[in-house]
Amino acid sequence: MLITLRETADRLMAANSLILTAHVNPDGDAIGSCLGLKFLLETMGKRVQVIIDDDIPKFLNIMPGIEEIKKPVEESYEADYLVILDACLDRVGVLPEKCKAPVLNIDHHGTNDELADYLYLDAESAATAEIIYRLAKALGIRFDKDSATAVYIGLATDSGYFKYSNTTPHTMRAAAELMETGIRPEKISEAIETKDFSVIQGMAKALQTVELFADGKVAGVFLDHELTSSLDNTEGFIDLIRVIDGVDVSVVLKAVEPEVCRVSMRSKVTDVSLIAAGMGGGGHKRAAGCTIKMPFAEAKKYLMSEILKALEV
Repeated sequence: MLITLRETADRLMAANSLILTAHVNPDGDAIGSCLGLKFLLETMGKRVQVIIDDDIPKFLNIMPGIEEIKKPVEESYEADYLVILDACLDRVGVLPEKCKAPVLNIDHHGTNDELADYLYLDAESAATAEIIYRLAKALGIRFDKDSATAVYIGLATDSGYFKYSNTTPHTMRAAAELMETGIRPEKISEAIETKDFSVIQGMAKALQTVELFADGKVAGVFLDHELTSSLDNTEGFIDLIRVIDGVDVSVVLKAVEPEVCRVSMRSKVTDVSLIAAGMGGGGHKRAAGCTIKMPFAEAKKYLMSEILKALEV
Protein backbone atom coordinates (compact mmCIF):
# COMPACT_ATOMS: atom_id res chain seq x y z
CA MET A 1 0.00 0.00 0.00
CA LEU A 2 1.38 3.40 -0.99
CA ILE A 3 1.55 5.89 1.87
CA THR A 4 2.64 9.51 2.27
CA LEU A 5 5.76 10.82 3.96
CA ARG A 6 3.57 12.01 6.85
CA GLU A 7 2.04 8.56 7.24
CA THR A 8 5.52 7.04 7.14
CA ALA A 9 6.65 9.35 9.93
CA ASP A 10 3.54 8.55 11.99
CA ARG A 11 4.15 4.79 11.72
CA LEU A 12 7.75 5.19 12.81
CA MET A 13 6.69 7.38 15.73
CA ALA A 14 4.13 4.79 16.88
CA ALA A 15 6.65 1.92 16.82
CA ASN A 16 8.89 0.93 19.72
CA SER A 17 11.12 -1.64 18.06
CA LEU A 18 12.36 -1.57 14.46
CA ILE A 19 14.70 -3.57 12.27
CA LEU A 20 16.25 -1.69 9.37
CA THR A 21 17.67 -3.40 6.31
CA ALA A 22 18.68 -2.70 2.71
CA HIS A 23 19.66 -4.51 -0.45
CA VAL A 24 22.42 -7.08 -0.80
CA ASN A 25 25.62 -5.73 -2.34
CA PRO A 26 24.98 -2.56 -0.30
CA ASP A 27 26.24 0.84 -1.42
CA GLY A 28 26.69 4.19 0.29
CA ASP A 29 23.02 5.14 -0.01
CA ALA A 30 21.77 1.83 1.40
CA ILE A 31 24.07 1.93 4.44
CA GLY A 32 23.86 5.71 4.90
CA SER A 33 20.06 5.59 4.89
CA CYS A 34 19.98 2.71 7.39
CA LEU A 35 22.43 4.25 9.85
CA GLY A 36 21.08 7.78 9.41
CA LEU A 37 17.54 6.62 10.20
CA LYS A 38 18.83 4.47 13.07
CA PHE A 39 20.50 7.46 14.74
CA LEU A 40 17.43 9.64 14.23
CA LEU A 41 15.01 7.06 15.67
CA GLU A 42 17.25 6.36 18.65
CA THR A 43 17.00 10.02 19.66
CA MET A 44 13.26 9.30 20.07
CA GLY A 45 13.97 6.35 22.37
CA LYS A 46 13.27 3.64 19.78
CA ARG A 47 15.01 0.26 19.84
CA VAL A 48 16.65 -0.08 16.44
CA GLN A 49 18.79 -2.75 14.79
CA VAL A 50 20.42 -2.61 11.36
CA ILE A 51 20.71 -6.07 9.79
CA ILE A 52 22.15 -6.54 6.28
CA ASP A 53 22.36 -9.90 4.53
CA ASP A 54 25.76 -9.26 2.94
CA ASP A 55 29.24 -7.96 3.65
CA ILE A 56 29.70 -4.22 4.09
CA PRO A 57 32.19 -2.66 1.64
CA LYS A 58 35.41 -1.57 3.29
CA PHE A 59 35.20 1.91 1.78
CA LEU A 60 32.22 2.65 4.04
CA ASN A 61 34.23 2.17 7.24
CA ILE A 62 34.22 5.94 7.71
CA MET A 63 30.49 5.72 8.43
CA PRO A 64 29.71 6.22 12.14
CA GLY A 65 28.01 3.16 13.64
CA ILE A 66 29.18 0.82 10.86
CA GLU A 67 30.37 -1.69 13.47
CA GLU A 68 26.82 -2.04 14.81
CA ILE A 69 25.49 -3.58 11.59
CA LYS A 70 24.78 -7.30 11.97
CA LYS A 71 24.06 -10.18 9.61
CA PRO A 72 20.79 -12.16 9.91
CA VAL A 73 22.27 -15.12 11.84
CA GLU A 74 19.35 -15.71 14.25
CA GLU A 75 16.48 -18.05 13.41
CA SER A 76 13.89 -15.31 13.90
CA TYR A 77 13.57 -11.63 14.76
CA GLU A 78 10.82 -9.63 16.47
CA ALA A 79 9.98 -6.00 15.74
CA ASP A 80 7.03 -3.69 15.25
CA TYR A 81 8.22 -3.04 11.69
CA LEU A 82 10.79 -4.42 9.30
CA VAL A 83 11.92 -1.27 7.50
CA ILE A 84 13.40 -1.90 4.05
CA LEU A 85 15.43 1.00 2.70
CA ASP A 86 16.65 1.68 -0.84
CA ALA A 87 15.24 -1.60 -2.23
CA CYS A 88 12.13 -3.70 -2.60
CA LEU A 89 11.37 -6.99 -0.86
CA ASP A 90 13.13 -9.34 -3.22
CA ARG A 91 16.53 -7.63 -2.98
CA VAL A 92 17.22 -7.88 0.77
CA GLY A 93 18.09 -11.55 1.18
CA VAL A 94 16.68 -13.84 3.88
CA LEU A 95 15.57 -11.29 6.48
CA PRO A 96 11.89 -11.06 5.40
CA GLU A 97 11.67 -14.83 6.01
CA LYS A 98 13.10 -14.46 9.51
CA CYS A 99 11.18 -11.34 10.57
CA LYS A 100 7.41 -11.57 10.11
CA ALA A 101 6.75 -7.98 11.20
CA PRO A 102 4.81 -5.69 8.84
CA VAL A 103 7.11 -4.35 6.12
CA LEU A 104 7.55 -0.59 5.84
CA ASN A 105 9.42 0.19 2.61
CA ILE A 106 11.15 3.53 1.93
CA ASP A 107 12.66 3.79 -1.55
CA HIS A 108 13.53 6.03 -4.49
CA HIS A 109 13.65 3.40 -7.23
CA GLY A 110 10.85 3.78 -9.76
CA THR A 111 10.99 0.04 -10.47
CA ASN A 112 9.96 -0.88 -6.90
CA ASP A 113 7.54 -3.84 -7.05
CA GLU A 114 5.17 -2.25 -4.45
CA LEU A 115 4.74 -5.57 -2.60
CA ALA A 116 5.52 -4.17 0.86
CA ASP A 117 2.70 -3.74 3.37
CA TYR A 118 3.43 0.01 3.41
CA LEU A 119 5.52 1.82 0.80
CA TYR A 120 6.73 5.39 0.61
CA LEU A 121 8.23 5.86 -2.85
CA ASP A 122 9.74 9.03 -4.27
CA ALA A 123 11.50 8.35 -7.56
CA GLU A 124 12.39 12.05 -7.89
CA SER A 125 14.76 11.94 -4.91
CA ALA A 126 18.44 11.60 -5.80
CA ALA A 127 18.88 9.01 -3.07
CA THR A 128 16.92 7.24 -0.36
CA ALA A 129 19.10 9.31 1.98
CA GLU A 130 17.36 12.41 0.60
CA ILE A 131 14.06 10.89 1.75
CA ILE A 132 15.57 10.26 5.20
CA TYR A 133 16.55 13.94 5.30
CA ARG A 134 12.93 14.95 4.65
CA LEU A 135 11.68 12.28 7.06
CA ALA A 136 13.76 13.82 9.83
CA LYS A 137 11.95 17.10 9.18
CA ALA A 138 8.58 15.35 9.36
CA LEU A 139 9.60 13.68 12.63
CA GLY A 140 10.81 17.00 14.05
CA ILE A 141 14.31 15.63 14.76
CA ARG A 142 17.49 17.69 14.42
CA PHE A 143 20.55 16.13 12.85
CA ASP A 144 23.68 15.63 14.90
CA LYS A 145 27.09 15.01 13.35
CA ASP A 146 26.70 11.21 13.20
CA SER A 147 23.27 11.14 11.57
CA ALA A 148 24.27 13.98 9.22
CA THR A 149 27.43 12.12 8.15
CA ALA A 150 25.50 8.95 7.32
CA VAL A 151 22.81 10.78 5.33
CA TYR A 152 25.38 12.98 3.57
CA ILE A 153 27.35 9.93 2.43
CA GLY A 154 24.14 8.44 1.02
CA LEU A 155 23.39 11.65 -0.85
CA ALA A 156 26.92 12.13 -2.14
CA THR A 157 27.58 8.60 -3.34
CA ASP A 158 24.23 8.13 -5.12
CA SER A 159 24.57 11.46 -6.90
CA GLY A 160 28.19 10.87 -7.94
CA TYR A 161 29.25 13.63 -5.55
CA PHE A 162 26.52 15.84 -7.03
CA LYS A 163 27.64 15.28 -10.65
CA TYR A 164 24.87 12.95 -11.89
CA SER A 165 21.64 14.08 -13.53
CA ASN A 166 19.62 13.06 -10.44
CA THR A 167 21.12 16.00 -8.49
CA THR A 168 18.51 18.70 -7.87
CA PRO A 169 18.52 22.04 -6.04
CA HIS A 170 16.84 20.23 -3.14
CA THR A 171 19.69 17.72 -3.04
CA MET A 172 22.23 20.53 -2.80
CA ARG A 173 20.24 22.38 -0.12
CA ALA A 174 19.98 19.18 1.93
CA ALA A 175 23.73 18.61 1.65
CA ALA A 176 24.43 22.20 2.68
CA GLU A 177 22.27 21.89 5.79
CA LEU A 178 23.92 18.61 6.74
CA MET A 179 27.33 20.29 6.43
CA GLU A 180 26.26 22.81 9.04
CA THR A 181 26.58 20.08 11.70
CA GLY A 182 30.34 20.20 11.20
CA ILE A 183 30.91 17.31 8.82
CA ARG A 184 33.83 17.67 6.41
CA PRO A 185 32.96 16.68 2.82
CA GLU A 186 36.61 16.60 1.75
CA LYS A 187 37.47 14.17 4.56
CA ILE A 188 34.52 11.95 3.61
CA SER A 189 35.33 11.86 -0.11
CA GLU A 190 39.02 11.28 0.58
CA ALA A 191 38.24 8.33 2.89
CA ILE A 192 35.71 6.78 0.50
CA GLU A 193 37.91 7.20 -2.56
CA THR A 194 41.10 5.90 -0.91
CA LYS A 195 41.92 2.43 -2.20
CA ASP A 196 44.35 -0.29 -1.19
CA PHE A 197 47.13 -1.05 -3.66
CA SER A 198 45.51 -4.45 -4.28
CA VAL A 199 42.33 -2.72 -5.43
CA ILE A 200 44.29 -0.63 -7.94
CA GLN A 201 45.89 -3.84 -9.20
CA GLY A 202 42.42 -5.34 -9.48
CA MET A 203 41.25 -2.36 -11.52
CA ALA A 204 44.15 -2.93 -13.90
CA LYS A 205 43.09 -6.58 -14.33
CA ALA A 206 39.46 -5.56 -14.84
CA LEU A 207 40.38 -3.05 -17.53
CA GLN A 208 41.93 -5.87 -19.54
CA THR A 209 38.41 -7.28 -19.98
CA VAL A 210 36.85 -4.11 -21.42
CA GLU A 211 34.91 -4.54 -24.66
CA LEU A 212 33.00 -2.08 -26.83
CA PHE A 213 29.75 -2.88 -28.65
CA ALA A 214 27.23 -1.12 -30.90
CA ASP A 215 29.81 1.09 -32.60
CA GLY A 216 31.21 2.22 -29.27
CA LYS A 217 27.87 3.09 -27.65
CA VAL A 218 28.20 0.28 -25.07
CA ALA A 219 31.22 -0.50 -22.91
CA GLY A 220 31.49 -3.49 -20.62
CA VAL A 221 33.78 -4.91 -17.95
CA PHE A 222 33.36 -8.69 -17.72
CA LEU A 223 34.66 -10.47 -14.63
CA ASP A 224 34.41 -14.25 -14.58
CA HIS A 225 34.24 -16.16 -11.29
CA GLU A 226 38.00 -16.69 -11.07
CA LEU A 227 38.75 -13.00 -11.61
CA THR A 228 35.94 -11.82 -9.32
CA SER A 229 37.21 -14.11 -6.57
CA SER A 230 40.69 -12.60 -6.86
CA LEU A 231 39.45 -9.03 -6.35
CA ASP A 232 38.94 -7.34 -2.98
CA ASN A 233 35.98 -5.38 -4.38
CA THR A 234 34.68 -3.98 -7.64
CA GLU A 235 33.46 -0.61 -6.37
CA GLY A 236 34.13 2.13 -8.89
CA PHE A 237 34.87 -0.16 -11.84
CA ILE A 238 31.90 1.15 -13.80
CA ASP A 239 33.18 4.70 -13.44
CA LEU A 240 36.36 3.69 -15.26
CA ILE A 241 34.42 3.01 -18.47
CA ARG A 242 31.43 5.37 -18.34
CA VAL A 243 33.75 8.26 -19.28
CA ILE A 244 34.85 6.68 -22.58
CA ASP A 245 34.05 9.05 -25.44
CA GLY A 246 30.91 7.99 -27.31
CA VAL A 247 29.71 5.50 -24.68
CA ASP A 248 26.05 5.70 -23.65
CA VAL A 249 25.59 2.45 -21.69
CA SER A 250 28.34 1.14 -19.41
CA VAL A 251 28.02 -2.21 -17.70
CA VAL A 252 29.92 -4.39 -15.22
CA LEU A 253 29.13 -8.10 -15.17
CA LYS A 254 30.73 -10.11 -12.37
CA ALA A 255 30.30 -13.79 -11.51
CA VAL A 256 29.91 -13.88 -7.72
CA GLU A 257 29.23 -17.63 -7.80
CA PRO A 258 29.73 -20.21 -10.58
CA GLU A 259 26.13 -19.72 -11.72
CA VAL A 260 25.22 -16.34 -10.21
CA CYS A 261 26.24 -13.07 -11.86
CA ARG A 262 25.59 -9.49 -10.76
CA VAL A 263 25.07 -6.66 -13.20
CA SER A 264 25.53 -2.90 -12.76
CA MET A 265 24.57 -0.48 -15.52
CA ARG A 266 24.90 3.26 -16.03
CA SER A 267 23.80 5.38 -18.98
CA LYS A 268 23.71 8.88 -20.40
CA VAL A 269 20.63 8.48 -22.64
CA THR A 270 19.19 4.96 -22.55
CA ASP A 271 16.73 3.98 -19.79
CA VAL A 272 18.70 1.13 -18.23
CA SER A 273 16.01 0.56 -15.57
CA LEU A 274 13.84 -0.98 -18.31
CA ILE A 275 16.68 -3.29 -19.33
CA ALA A 276 17.28 -4.32 -15.72
CA ALA A 277 13.56 -4.83 -15.06
CA GLY A 278 13.37 -7.17 -18.04
CA MET A 279 16.00 -9.33 -16.34
CA GLY A 280 14.33 -9.30 -12.93
CA GLY A 281 16.16 -6.28 -11.52
CA GLY A 282 15.46 -2.57 -11.31
CA GLY A 283 16.81 0.85 -10.53
CA HIS A 284 16.73 4.24 -12.21
CA LYS A 285 16.79 5.47 -15.79
CA ARG A 286 20.50 6.21 -15.55
CA ALA A 287 21.61 3.58 -12.99
CA ALA A 288 20.23 0.08 -12.59
CA GLY A 289 21.20 -3.50 -11.89
CA CYS A 290 20.09 -7.09 -11.61
CA THR A 291 21.20 -10.62 -10.79
CA ILE A 292 21.41 -13.25 -13.52
CA LYS A 293 21.38 -16.86 -12.35
CA MET A 294 23.41 -18.36 -15.19
CA PRO A 295 27.01 -19.42 -15.76
CA PHE A 296 29.23 -16.47 -16.71
CA ALA A 297 29.43 -17.09 -20.47
CA GLU A 298 25.65 -17.54 -20.77
CA ALA A 299 24.98 -14.51 -18.58
CA LYS A 300 27.25 -12.35 -20.73
CA LYS A 301 25.52 -13.44 -23.94
CA TYR A 302 22.06 -12.87 -22.43
CA LEU A 303 22.97 -9.49 -20.94
CA MET A 304 24.46 -8.10 -24.13
CA SER A 305 21.54 -9.33 -26.24
CA GLU A 306 19.13 -7.46 -23.93
CA ILE A 307 21.20 -4.26 -24.01
CA LEU A 308 21.64 -4.31 -27.79
CA LYS A 309 17.94 -5.08 -28.24
CA ALA A 310 17.06 -1.99 -26.14
CA LEU A 311 19.37 0.22 -28.21
CA GLU A 312 17.57 -0.77 -31.40
CA VAL A 313 14.18 0.47 -30.16
